[in-house]
Amino acid sequence: MNLTLATCLSVAIGGALGSVMRFALGGWLQRGLESKLPTLVGFPIGTILVNVSGSFVIGLLASLKIAGGESLLPPSVRIFLLVGVCGGYTTFSSFSLETLQLADKGEWARAGVNVLVSVAICLLAVWLGHALALALNKARGI
Repeated sequence: MNLTLATCLSVAIGGALGSVMRFALGGWLQRGLESKLPTLVGFPIGTILVNVSGSFVIGLLASLKIAGGESLLPPSVRIFLLVGVCGGYTTFSSFSLETLQLADKGEWARAGVNVLVSVAICLLAVWLGHALALALNKARGI
């Protein structure tokens, strides 16, 4: 897809929506889980859960096909959702900063757990989204 003003606006609007969703959902999850599980206080569980859900959604949307093997999503919608919304929603830059902050505080074990859990579960989530899309494609005869 060409880099046009419409494409840039689509990515920007999608990114803004995804960022607001990340901020709202990540904070809500963090506060809710910390209140129920005090051992999670200071551990970026909200970010991990946002990354997992974002990885699942991007795996699903990127892999849904129509007859003939083309993407189910038109190119403009694909750019808006995958690059814009999912790009704004997933938070690997936040993940990196939070991991560094844990390490700076000498919390090496928590920093390591954050890296292992985030990477492993997000890879699993993107695979599950992809697998679901393949199953849906197959169920639709594609």
